[in-house]
Amino acid sequence: MTAVASQVPSAQTSTQRLPFAKAITEGLRAAMRRDEKVMLMGEDIGALGGVFRVTEGLQAEFGAHRVVDTPLAESGIVGTALGLSMRGYRPVVEIQFDGFIFPAYDQITTQLAKMHYRSQGRLSVPVVIRVPFGGGIGAVEHHSESPEALFAHTPGLRVVSPGSPQDAFVMIQEAIASPDPVLFFEPKGRYWEKGPVDLGVEPAGSADTLNRAVVARPGTDVTVVAYGPTVATALRSAEAAAQEGVSLEVIDVRAVSPLDTATIVQSVKRTGRCVVVHEAVTYLGLGAEIAARVTEQCFYELEAPVLRVGGFHHPYPVAKLEHEYLPSLDRVLDAVDRVLAH
Repeated sequence: MTAVASQVPSAQTSTQRLPFAKAITEGLRAAMRRDEKVMLMGEDIGALGGVFRVTEGLQAEFGAHRVVDTPLAESGIVGTALGLSMRGYRPVVEIQFDGFIFPAYDQITTQLAKMHYRSQGRLSVPVVIRVPFGGGIGAVEHHSESPEALFAHTPGLRVVSPGSPQDAFVMIQEAIASPDPVLFFEPKGRYWEKGPVDLGVEPAGSADTLNRAVVARPGTDVTVVAYGPTVATALRSAEAAAQEGVSLEVIDVRAVSPLDTATIVQSVKRTGRCVVVHEAVTYLGLGAEIAARVTEQCFYELEAPVLRVGGFHHPYPVAKLEHEYLPSLDRVLDAVDRVLAH
């Protein structure tokens, strides 16, 4: 994969407190102002502004030829975006809900992911597919899925998920700037949580920051690895653990694929303990991959087995039970207690 832009502060910065969703809106707006080849496609994204209003106001500003309402046909939307990208456009597709991405699964994994390799590098397909994913909104199956591992398993796709409004603003612009297809998983349960966003930060330069994990909170006793919706859960767990004198280091993975293993390993070699947290089903999920890599590279530094906290091997439950299904502060702290007990 090719390197993309780095985050650099501009000379003029402007920090606002924005909801997660509106941080993405501002990122889309900035990318569309920067490049007239950036266009948005999806169901009800124009006049309505999308189910979650992420694209609200963009059709009025950029016109219906750049913010396109499409038929209810996910495979056709992604296929059209693929063709447009081969003609020099940078389409950004919105999948209305995570569970509706599966009709487009074939287009994404067998066409979009392979076009660069299949053409021996002659073709780039800079398509971004935005996917509101995860639970926490009181919805049922098809509206609260976490399918990121399915796409991370496919070579040729970048799979990323921001954990904060600031990252949402910058990472969506980096995803659009990428020459590779990007699955951009947005934690919809966090859409209305506000945080500081410096609108003056622009993607620029040559470093591939889109793939880089970050230390969201430094600590010394246990490394907690998370991404997307569980970053906030991990940070709240760290606050609670600190009240009892336990120091958790929280790593925000940010990119599910390719995975920045070095940042995780560097942390675990200092703490000796690791807990991985995600909403997706634990069985064969990203936690298994991280646990394997940590075990391979930190075997002599580990003080305890790597533990995973995630969804159960069960279809997403009804709304009244989702709080039992999703990783909670108590489940994370229980795993922390277990690794500290070794």
